[in-house]
Parts: sequence; structure tokens; C-alpha cells
Amino acid sequence: MPKKVRELKAALARAGWILMAGGSKGSHTKWTHPRVARKLTLSGNDGQDVNRKQERDVENALREAKGDSQHGR
Repeated sequence: MPKKVRELKAALARAGWILMAGGSKGSHTKWTHPRVARKLTLSGNDGQDVNRKQERDVENALREAKGDSQHGR
């Protein structure tokens, strides 16, 4: 069963990612992390299924925030 957008948002928040103020537009939310130079944009409403590419992007972002040097590429 595919993950839901709300699950990815919760995982990001637990890992220290912060929802940017004013970073939401429609179904898109922008996230930032103090130790990661890039921003992360999630698309979809909380109850929607996540596509595999977006799930992989979040997994990589979580690894970056943790300080792992390899991002699964």
C-alpha cells in the first residue's frame, strides 16, 4: 500500500525539517532544514497517495539531514 502525503510530512517533522512560513501554495508545501542547503517541496494533500519518485526524494532528504554522505544514487 502506498504511503500517504501526511506520513511523509510527519517523517520530515520528526527529522527536524521545518514547514516554511508562507511556503504553502495549493497542495504544495516547502520544507527546510538547518543542516541541509536545499529546500524540499512536497506536492499533494494529506490523504493522497505518494508516488515513488516523491517518496525517494523524501528518503534522500532525511538521509541528508541525518548527515549521511551517500544519498542512494
